[in-house]
Amino acid sequence: MSEESSTLNFTVSPEDAGKRLDALLAAKIEGWSRSRLQRVIDDGDVLVNQKESKPSYKLRENDEIEVELTDIPVDQFEPENIPLDIVFEDDLLAVINKRAGMVVHPGAGINSGTLANAVAYHFKFDISDLKFNTPVPDEQSKIQNLKSKIGIVHRLDKDTSGLILVAKNQETHEAIGEQFRSREVYKKYVALVHGGPRENSGKIDRPIARDRWHRTKMTVAANGRTALTLWKVRERFEKFTLLDVEIKTGRTHQIRVHLASINHPVVGDATYNEGRDNTVADQKIKKAIHDFDRFFLHAETLAFTHPSTGERMKFTAPLPAELNRLLLLL
Repeated sequence: MSEESSTLNFTVSPEDAGKRLDALLAAKIEGWSRSRLQRVIDDGDVLVNQKESKPSYKLRENDEIEVELTDIPVDQFEPENIPLDIVFEDDLLAVINKRAGMVVHPGAGINSGTLANAVAYHFKFDISDLKFNTPVPDEQSKIQNLKSKIGIVHRLDKDTSGLILVAKNQETHEAIGEQFRSREVYKKYVALVHGGPRENSGKIDRPIARDRWHRTKMTVAANGRTALTLWKVRERFEKFTLLDVEIKTGRTHQIRVHLASINHPVVGDATYNEGRDNTVADQKIKKAIHDFDRFFLHAETLAFTHPSTGERMKFTAPLPAELNRLLLLL
């Protein structure tokens, strides 16, 4: 199980043989509707015998099913008074600049301190009852109503900072989610990597799967889910390169895994850079990397079409201070 997703595994029993894939998952996974799970399957987040499948696939006895749930149902968290850096907010959605170190969704033993907890608290105090479709008679009912209406549309790893989009009702969540699925949402990250690519730009089109031996890690694998990452050099340093990175898919740890796969892992990412941080010769730079206790990956730009007005909206979050300090050293 990763920081931002939950992986479930099933073996099809004789009793379930012949059922549709989406129907079986709806019966097995509490809190997830069949239509929602159909989208998960269409997004390539369900594997049957290590291969992507279709919702209508008729299951066979002993089929091995792996499901990656990247959005934890909202009834698993309580509101918490955690400050948020809100870049934009209206009645339908909000854009938040997430700090590094904050987990997005509860799960994997993490039930508090997440962005979802903070979002629930913020809406509890700042959204009037008039914005609900039905009357809210008391505070407890208001909290329950909020839980059914708040949705964090996508995800960022715990130690990735930057922009993330929150929908305030189910219709907005569905509309923005469809933009993500059809690749209409523009997401650009800034990453500092070890080494220097020979080219000034490139793409990484390599499938990603969960590592068979280390289940908290992902890896490039032929039987994985399709993943596409575009990169461009922003600035070159002696032993490092600053990249602009655009992702066309949203696989778990995608940027980190893809950049590591071309031998340019993200600085500070102990999970995937195989100790490269410890080989840095300049002691000041080496100390700075260890001191900020995160990796150098920041979701800088986010653009999407507002589901109500049709306006194309674009937001930018500046690099956090600790990342700028490292760049100054370089």
